[in-house]
Amino acid sequence: MTIYADTSFFVSLYLPDRHSSEAVCRIASRPQMWLTPLHSAEWAHAIAQHVFRREISAAEAKQVSRDLERDRKAGIWTEVDLPETAWESCAELARRYGTRLGVRTLDSLHVASALELGAEAFWTFDERQAKLAVAERLPTFKG
Repeated sequence: MTIYADTSFFVSLYLPDRHSSEAVCRIASRPQMWLTPLHSAEWAHAIAQHVFRREISAAEAKQVSRDLERDRKAGIWTEVDLPETAWESCAELARRYGTRLGVRTLDSLHVASALELGAEAFWTFDERQAKLAVAERLPTFKG
């Protein structure tokens, strides 16, 4: 099964939070999960925010980033580029659902990427992304 998980899902795999146990259970079946440049950029910001809020130290941030890099190099995550068509799909999702669901650009871009890549399911801990994925009939796990 090919899964598109948003960045919140990846963060919950590497940093203990209220969603971590569910994230770990979900990957126990070893699904194919994509990692895109969008994930990498969002990851860097998410980890920096944890340090900024003093939830983790700078040393812990470096370690968790090394852990993700180790798993990336080991091929645990399938690296893919964002499809060029994801940008227009993202804009179209905003036109269709933005006023009703209040989705933001990154919410739409994650769902658009999942759709354009042909994901079989979308995993997120973000309420807006989950609602958007459901609206597009993309099988969704929302923790």
